[in-house]
Amino acid sequence: MDTNQIDPTENFFAIIPAGGVGSRLWPLSRASAPKFLHDLTGSGQTLLQDTWDRLAPITKNKLMVVTGDVHARLVAEQLPGLSKENLILEPSPKDSTAAIVLAAAVLYKRNPDVIIGSFAADHVITDQQKFEAAISASIKIAATNKIVTIGIVPTEASAAFGYIKKGQALKQGPGFEVAEFVEKPEMKKAKKFVANGKYLWNAGMFIAPAKLLLQVLAKTQPQLHAGIMRLAEYWDTDQQEQKLHEIWPELTRIAIDYAIAEPAAKLGLVAVVPAAFEWHDVGDFAAIAELQSQGKSNNLAVLGSARVLSDSSSGILVSDTNRLVALIGLEDVIVVDTPDALLVTTKQHAQKVKALVEALKQTGHSDLL
Repeated sequence: MDTNQIDPTENFFAIIPAGGVGSRLWPLSRASAPKFLHDLTGSGQTLLQDTWDRLAPITKNKLMVVTGDVHARLVAEQLPGLSKENLILEPSPKDSTAAIVLAAAVLYKRNPDVIIGSFAADHVITDQQKFEAAISASIKIAATNKIVTIGIVPTEASAAFGYIKKGQALKQGPGFEVAEFVEKPEMKKAKKFVANGKYLWNAGMFIAPAKLLLQVLAKTQPQLHAGIMRLAEYWDTDQQEQKLHEIWPELTRIAIDYAIAEPAAKLGLVAVVPAAFEWHDVGDFAAIAELQSQGKSNNLAVLGSARVLSDSSSGILVSDTNRLVALIGLEDVIVVDTPDALLVTTKQHAQKVKALVEALKQTGHSDLL
C-alpha cells in the first residue's frame, strides 16, 4: 500500500512530557508532586488530566506520557486510560530532548511512519475547536517532512515567553517557514515584536515525523542520538529496564529547542502554524491569579480547601490545608498555604519564588522541596 495515500492523522501519536519541578509554584509544587499533578485552574482536574482530555479526541487515545519514575503511581492513578506500554519512566531528569526523542524513537520502532506531537502537561488551553484545527493543519504540514511548531498570536507584549519569527508563507498549508527562534526578550523588545506582527509566542509544541526528529538529532547531537537509539533497540523487550538504567545516566541533558528546533530552523526544516486560541503557561502564581481573575476586578481567587475571610483584598489564595485564612486590605497578594510551608508574596514578585527555592537548596532545606 502506498503510505502517501494514508491520511497522516492516522499515524499521529501524541507525547506528553510531564517533567520539571515547577519551582516558581513552590510550596504547592514539589519534587514529589509537581505542578502538572495539581488542579491549578479550578476545573476539578489536574493539568495533566486536562492535557490528556484535550489530546484524546485528536489522537483517538494514542498518547504516550514521559515522566519521572517517582511520579509513576500518581500519573497512573490520574490517567486510568494510559497503558503501561505507553508510559516511559525517567530514572532522573534529563531535560526535554531525551524525554521527547526517546518517546519518538520507541514509537518509530513500532511504526516507521509515525508523526509525533509533543505537548507539555502543564499548559491551559480553553478553545478545543481552535486547538484541534491548529493540530490538524500542523499534522498535514509535518507529513511533507517538516518539523512544525504552533505559534500563539500574542495578545500583549510579554517578556515571559520566547518568540518565533515568521518567514515566507508555505506553499502548502496555513503556515510559514520559521525565520528564527528568539529567547525571552526584555519588555522593550517584546513590545517591538508584537507591534511588528511577524512574531508569535513560542508555546513549545512540536509536530513532526519521528524519523525527521531522529535525523536532525543525529546531526546536532550524535552521542545523544546514539544512546537513544540503543535504548529504543531494547525497548519492548525483557532487557528494557536493565538497559534504561545502564544507558540513561550517560545521555546529554539539553533542551529540545537547542538540540533540534533551532538547528533545524537554520536548515529550513521548521514551519510554524499561527493559532489564536487562548493559551496559558501557568509558570508562576501571578499567571494563575490572572487566569482566575479574568473578567473580574478586585477579585480574590481561591483554589483548594481553605476557609477564607477577605476584606478589601485581591489576588489569589492557594491552599492545601483546611485552616482559616484571613486577609484584610491586601492588593494583588499571593498566599500559598501548605501543611509545612507558607508563602506570602505579591503578583509583582511572583517570579522571585524560584530564587527562594534555590536558597532553600543552598541552606540545606531539601526536605521542603
